[in-house]
Amino acid sequence: MSQYWSDIVHHLTPYVPGEQPKLQNLVKLNTNENPYGPSPKVIAALQAEAADSLRLYPDPDSSRLKAAIADYHGLNSNQVFVGNGSDEVLAHVFQALLKHDQPLLFPDITYSFYPVYCGLYGITFETVALNEQFEIAVDDYLRPNGGIIFPNPNAPTGIPLALSEIERLLKANTQSVVVIDEAYVDFGTESAVSLVNQYPNLLVTHTYSKSRSLAGLRVGYAVGDAGLIEALIRVKDSFNSYPIDRFAEAGAVAALQDEAYFQQTRQQVIAARDQLVLGLQSLGFEVLPSGANFIFARHQNYSGEQLATSLREQAVIVRHFKKPARIAEFLRITIGHEAQHQALMQALRSVIQA
Repeated sequence: MSQYWSDIVHHLTPYVPGEQPKLQNLVKLNTNENPYGPSPKVIAALQAEAADSLRLYPDPDSSRLKAAIADYHGLNSNQVFVGNGSDEVLAHVFQALLKHDQPLLFPDITYSFYPVYCGLYGITFETVALNEQFEIAVDDYLRPNGGIIFPNPNAPTGIPLALSEIERLLKANTQSVVVIDEAYVDFGTESAVSLVNQYPNLLVTHTYSKSRSLAGLRVGYAVGDAGLIEALIRVKDSFNSYPIDRFAEAGAVAALQDEAYFQQTRQQVIAARDQLVLGLQSLGFEVLPSGANFIFARHQNYSGEQLATSLREQAVIVRHFKKPARIAEFLRITIGHEAQHQALMQALRSVIQA
């Protein structure tokens, strides 16, 4: 039936999301979901939203949510854009702000959705190699470009870039937009949101999926200069006027209103990450420094594919990237709760000490 496809479809290589297997008693450490559920205030807000008002369309501007996000970050509502998960926000960013004559720049090892968006929107891009320590080197981005985007901390490595380095990049790159994708920033990395009012070409994206435990609700947002936000709104309103439904807005607002729960659970994830790193190192793993809710690790005596396969046979799944070859020996392991980590370590010991 492909003869009915538009021409562009034949040339697309879609993003492949992390596996969501439906198996009993599975230790699932492959998609960076939060091991802790959402705030009780979120559950209460969702229950209250299940009312007759669901017959009505939601607010197309998501005014209540934008106001809550703006207040949380000390910004104005016209500096906030919201969407159906940060992936949709990023899709609009690529189309509205990153399609220019000069190539878009992003790391060679990074979030694999970036080249997919470029293919979808016909954006020319160049990848910039991470250094030997798998770090982003700002000096390598100081050249003509049509925009720059990278996660901070980077994915899948988890390595953060210092805020001072981001500011150095912004000062040297005033002619195009710099997008900092902060999906994992709340787990120990300094946010660039504090720089938004100083640099009109800076856009910062966030998601509720990780630190707010709302991956199933699909809420993401961007903050930046009002002019950048206006471009995103123009694209959004040419695509879908109602990306945030009533449940999503109610739950997202409630999540922001429970700062104590947010701080408690993110600190628990950070502490669990530190303990897991020590455990893996005791088994001979090299673990890259992480500012995220996952770690990137490899073992000198076992291939990444071998370890991932052996873990799966014991009902533990982690993320293994076969490409690029430079990271094929690594496993990306989501930070879970204590019982999940115990199962992971037991499964690894059975392989490494066999």
